[in-house]
Amino acid sequence: MARPREFDETAAVEKAMHAFWERGYEATSTQHLCEATGLGRSSVYNTFTSKRALFRRSLTHYTGTQLDKRQAILDGPGTAAERLAAVLDSAVDDDLEEHRRGCLVVNTLAELGLPDDEVGAALRADTDRNLAMFAECVREGVLDGSLRDGLDPAAVAEYLLSTTSGLRVMARRGSSRDSMHAVADIALSAITR
Repeated sequence: MARPREFDETAAVEKAMHAFWERGYEATSTQHLCEATGLGRSSVYNTFTSKRALFRRSLTHYTGTQLDKRQAILDGPGTAAERLAAVLDSAVDDDLEEHRRGCLVVNTLAELGLPDDEVGAALRADTDRNLAMFAECVREGVLDGSLRDGLDPAAVAEYLLSTTSGLRVMARRGSSRDSMHAVADIALSAITR
């Protein structure tokens, strides 16, 4: 008879997420995952089946948390321009608070590209939801008058996602807070009134 699990699976995924975020997928060994989660090798494989499966779970956990946070900002008070500014400020501040690790999604895309598997599906889902959130906010901004008339919401959503991704890369390469905020300000000036 199998022994019941004596650990919090969600906590283990969270700890594994931080290990992958710190080192990247390829550089994170099973031993690193065991050390990060406090689990033995057999528990890692019995619970998650493979390093790739644990990575997918970690990535999905990360994207869910980050998307919910971004959605809360975009659903918050203020004009659309103010909410977009808050998203860009959050991207800067979060990265500097997270020891300049960048974004797990951006890091993964840089390392693995867009694989044709469940990891790739998680990356595509993250991109699609980000683009939808940004496009909706752009539509609202044109209507509330805080963004320029005639903006293509889909194109501006791509621009905003590229800007936030770029800010995450800036953090990884050691850019100053002031430089990152300057880039965010320039990005917003291109679409605001």
